[in-house]
Amino acid sequence: MDTEHVFRILPEEAGIRADRYLAEHLPGYSRSYLQSLMEKQRLTIDGKPAKAGRKLRAGEMMGISVPEPEEPEVLPEEIPLSILYEDDALLVVDKPKGMAVHPAPGHPDGTLVNALLAHCRGSLSGINGVLRPGIVHRIDKDTTGALIVCKTDEAHRSIAAQLEVHSITRRYLGIVTGVPEETEGTVTGNIGRDPKDRKKMAVVREGGKPAVTHYRVLEVFRGFALCEFELETGRTHQIRVHMASRRHPLLGDAVYGGANSRYPLEGQTLHAMVIGFVHPVTGAYMEFRAPLPDYFEQLLKKLRRESGA
Repeated sequence: MDTEHVFRILPEEAGIRADRYLAEHLPGYSRSYLQSLMEKQRLTIDGKPAKAGRKLRAGEMMGISVPEPEEPEVLPEEIPLSILYEDDALLVVDKPKGMAVHPAPGHPDGTLVNALLAHCRGSLSGINGVLRPGIVHRIDKDTTGALIVCKTDEAHRSIAAQLEVHSITRRYLGIVTGVPEETEGTVTGNIGRDPKDRKKMAVVREGGKPAVTHYRVLEVFRGFALCEFELETGRTHQIRVHMASRRHPLLGDAVYGGANSRYPLEGQTLHAMVIGFVHPVTGAYMEFRAPLPDYFEQLLKKLRRESGA
């Protein structure tokens, strides 16, 4: 079944090209994919077929019909995994930097899911479909550290319920640019799509989802600080967005303002260090710690030397 997206053009939006408007308002689809739909005459304005370059007028109703996606086959790949714990219900993996959690446009293979399919030989929860088997929560591609993967649907439901009520322990280590004035604190603010750039998230005044991040400064360097973060909620890019909102973006985060040419890094310096949860079968609380990756350890040594520590 097709999905119909319909928009009424506001006065301040008049004059914008239809393709640009849709790219900004439908960030879940690539611009090239949207253009291919327009070429197939799936774009209408006031009920009539329209072209991608058509400039919009206030009050018009624009719609685009998106066909049901065909989920591609995800194949197992023999990719080494660092496993912190495993039993018949779940496993806890230490995800490396640069590995996406599940297939998506731009990285159809080489993901954690591809590796899990090979390691678990099909024994993964199916609640999130063929693209995300076993995946109950995620961390960003360039964030390293501990991640729970569920083998059974029962385990998946249990962990998802714990995430829903914020009872799972999640502590991160990260290096921020600048030094926070307070050595510890809490950052709050709803997180949603950045109204100025739909590809990014932001702290928003209207809409979004509530988000709470606790932080503590562990070590101070010249122009940077090592912080521990504890999440109450788990929104997309939460730590990255919250710290950027305080003008202390994570070092290496080119998306939210933490890029630094002195330290050539592949994305943000953020590590999911500790994860703790109640086991879905035994009912016992379990906690696991992922060791800091080598790049993070080496960067800390360099910052200490430069600060005279």
